Amino acid sequence: MASTEIMTVNMGPQHPSTHGVLRLVVELDGEVIQKITPHIGYLHRGVEKLSEHRTYHQVLPLTDRLDYLAPMSNNLGYVLAVEKLLGIEIPERAQTVRVILTELTRLKSHLVWIACHALDIGAMTVFIYAFREREKVMQLYEKISGARMTSSYFRVGGLSADVYDGFEKDVQEIIDTFPGHFDTYEGLLTKNTIWMQRTIGNGVISAEDAINYGITGPALRGSGVDWDLRRDNPYSGYEKYNFQVPVGKNCDTYDRYKVRLVEMREAVKIIKQALDSLKPGPVLADAPQVCYPPKEEVYNTIEGLIHHFKIASEGFPVPEGEVYQSVENPKGELGYYIVSDGGTKPYRMRIRPPSFVNLGAIEKMAKGAMIADLVAVIGTLDIVLGEIDR
Repeated sequence: MASTEIMTVNMGPQHPSTHGVLRLVVELDGEVIQKITPHIGYLHRGVEKLSEHRTYHQVLPLTDRLDYLAPMSNNLGYVLAVEKLLGIEIPERAQTVRVILTELTRLKSHLVWIACHALDIGAMTVFIYAFREREKVMQLYEKISGARMTSSYFRVGGLSADVYDGFEKDVQEIIDTFPGHFDTYEGLLTKNTIWMQRTIGNGVISAEDAINYGITGPALRGSGVDWDLRRDNPYSGYEKYNFQVPVGKNCDTYDRYKVRLVEMREAVKIIKQALDSLKPGPVLADAPQVCYPPKEEVYNTIEGLIHHFKIASEGFPVPEGEVYQSVENPKGELGYYIVSDGGTKPYRMRIRPPSFVNLGAIEKMAKGAMIADLVAVIGTLDIVLGEIDR
């Protein structure tokens, strides 16, 4: 009878297909995976602790750096949590602009996912095409916030400023052209024999196991669980928009691929509806104790100038209490738990990052697979180490 020997190998932390500084200790029987142990912490930021020593406004730029592929989604979850503590109402125009930008962020994030996932499996053309399309969203990011990635455009109480002239035209051009690009990706991958062989039946995790592991987002919906926070626990007016939540049937990498493709098409539908409903109006809440006053007020009165710099330097007090607010980040449920002691800084902030939770299921998904299939499993989870090592 032939004897076997378990071999332990390191994959990462410096490995292009681990999508960040992730180290996987993989135990192999030949080329078959027996066990995987993820090791994290190589990108540790200490965001939660840093937040305890900054005012509520000053915490906002820290959230950009969590899932650095979806900064405005991170911003949205945080400002919604603080606004819930404050009990302030956001103007309709600000709400609509937030939806447009977070759905563009979903597109931008999913484009990086399909580009890198395809490249991991050997499809170079899709990588080039997807990054070409992503660049259009990046340019819009730069126009509206001054930064291509770390946006910090949302504010507690609304937006940092109204959108620039020509914003609606730029967004319309994106949503007019993107569906054709999605058709191209599908034409290159969906019926591609190699793609199907590398993804169908790979990384299977049942609906029950996905729920037990706490998986959220496209990875959960790919396992057949019909759950999306935008529809099932709406925020920012998402209940007004008509969109479909795609779910898979076979719980594998191929289903998760198809779910994300449909999500990109649905994001375009949401953006179109939001553009059609965008009306003139204020972009900051009527809450002078929180929001910076308009520029004309700042520069026309000494009181306005003093108020502006006082909020900027000292922050604003938030009523004592605690709150949890989650949003449907491109990778899953991103949640902020904030405790306020009545001061100008969070007493405690805890972040629930989808990448961190989803990564915990990697052994369940890859056990029994070949080592060559591991990169496909990592890619289908679409992790970002910035929020894993928050």
